Amino acid sequence: MPTPEPATVATELRTAMGKLTRRVKHEDRIPLGQVAVLGTLDRDGAMTTSDLAADQRVRPQSMARAVGLLMEQGLVARRAHPTDGRKTLVELSAAGRAALEAERGRRAGWLAQAIATELTPEERETLARSAALMERLAAH
Repeated sequence: MPTPEPATVATELRTAMGKLTRRVKHEDRIPLGQVAVLGTLDRDGAMTTSDLAADQRVRPQSMARAVGLLMEQGLVARRAHPTDGRKTLVELSAAGRAALEAERGRRAGWLAQAIATELTPEERETLARSAALMERLAAH
C-alpha cells in the first residue's frame, strides 16, 4: 500500500476529528459556550470578562451575558482585581469546578466505553500511538 499524501491524510483526519468531537459533545449537559468559559477559567485562572471574550473570540457584550448566566447558576464568581480597582476578575466557583469535572467525566466515559466496545486490542494500541502523534501535530 503506497504512503498516502499528507493532504489526503489531513482531510481525512480533520473530518474524523470533527465527527468524533461532535459525537462526544452530545454527552454535554452544559451548553458548549459555557463549558468553554469554565474550561478556560480552570486552565488559566481568574480573568476579566474582556480577556475571556478575547480568548473565546467573541464580543465583550456576548461574554458579559455568558458570564451573567454562569453567575446565576453559581458556576463562577467575581472578585476585585488585585492591581486595578476598576476591573473585576471572573473565577471558577467550587460548583463550577464540580460541573466542569462532571462534563469531562461524561465525555471521557462515553469515549472510553466506545473504545472498549468498538476497537480490538490492536486498534486500541494504534489509537494510543495516534493520540501522541496528534499531540505532536497540535504543538507544531
